[in-house]
Amino acid sequence: MLARTLSNYLASFSGLSRAAWLISLASFINRSGTMVIPFLSVYLTTDLGFSLEQAGVAMTLFGLGSLTGSYLGGYFSDKIGYYRVLFWSLFLGGALFIILGFIKSLHGIYIMIYVLSSVGEAFRPANMSALAAHSKPENRTRSYSLMRMSINLGFTIGPAIGGVLAAWKGYQTLFWVDGITCMASAVFFRIFLKPKKIPEGTKTEIHPVEIQEFKSPYHDRQYLIFLLLTVLAATVFLQLISTLPVYYKQVMHLSEGKIGGLLALNGLVVFLLEMPLVFTLERKMKRMNCIGAGVLMFGFGYIVLNSAPQSMAIAVLGMLALSIGEIFNMPFANSYALSRTTDANRGKYMGLYSMTYSLAHICGPFFSMKIAEKHGFDTLWYLSATICLATFFGFMLMKKRNPDPTRSEETVHKEGLVRVPNAQTS
Repeated sequence: MLARTLSNYLASFSGLSRAAWLISLASFINRSGTMVIPFLSVYLTTDLGFSLEQAGVAMTLFGLGSLTGSYLGGYFSDKIGYYRVLFWSLFLGGALFIILGFIKSLHGIYIMIYVLSSVGEAFRPANMSALAAHSKPENRTRSYSLMRMSINLGFTIGPAIGGVLAAWKGYQTLFWVDGITCMASAVFFRIFLKPKKIPEGTKTEIHPVEIQEFKSPYHDRQYLIFLLLTVLAATVFLQLISTLPVYYKQVMHLSEGKIGGLLALNGLVVFLLEMPLVFTLERKMKRMNCIGAGVLMFGFGYIVLNSAPQSMAIAVLGMLALSIGEIFNMPFANSYALSRTTDANRGKYMGLYSMTYSLAHICGPFFSMKIAEKHGFDTLWYLSATICLATFFGFMLMKKRNPDPTRSEETVHKEGLVRVPNAQTS
């Protein structure tokens, strides 16, 4: 039994390209230094003495910058290539993290957070385009899961160390570490990953079971509905790095070290379980069912906090639910978005997809902080669960009107329903 489990686990990593591993390793280097954003709301409210509402505005500006960066990252990935966007987004973003640590005025922080987020979030659509260029259609979901696995391993390390450093050396140290790891990741990309060249005349991959030939994502009605539902789900989930740390601090009275430990638990669970679960789920469940199940888990992860607000066990249970929901939802949502692209429009499609998370960064902190301040966190968690339930039914209605193929991408590929470019894609 143990041998079979280990064999299945190792099999989930088979067939992935060298470039996918390099992209994942660079993402790990970057995320290992993720310390500022998970603690930003706590830093603003405790260290600098800003109100919850002011911290919410700051996090909303992070979302606005993310929206700008996602659009520009997708646009320039199609225009000048993902490679240049990746490098400069990481390198300049790292420098801006260091500068942010020296700014103490409220409006100065507002401006710098917007600029930093605009530069840094251009990385996301470029990174997705890079992974799509260096993976095959039949293993693209697992390639993305590998990258997310490395990101979550980094996210396990980053907040855990960040909580210790904040308590020991102060928050200023976090800005330096975050900035340096961003720039280190940029250098790693430059040295080890070369841009993929597609020969002229190469055919674009086509997924006739899933898409039509849309020249622009703005004309793809099904995709736009999917993006709207993704915004709602992400708005609830991303409270994990904005509202939830403040809840841990103000309601549960946890130390920075314990807050970092809870956030690190999310990364650890996803790191350990995502690859084998995705490997199993993509063969046994329809993609939209996985996406919907993940949204339900998001709702449960928050509403369970109302059952015992002071209980560390309940806090751990909530974090576990959010983590499992992330595994079910995000790899398959990304796979669905990629399935509707071609080589010519992938940057624009993935730019819009990244913008859904940017909108969530805008809506989530602003409204959740206001609701928590005026009506309490218990009201916020009930509302979050309600949004998740409505979003789940939205995904199920979308599946009913546009059935998702029962077979995995790998099966479809083997049966010849997917045409791949003449050139090798990995």
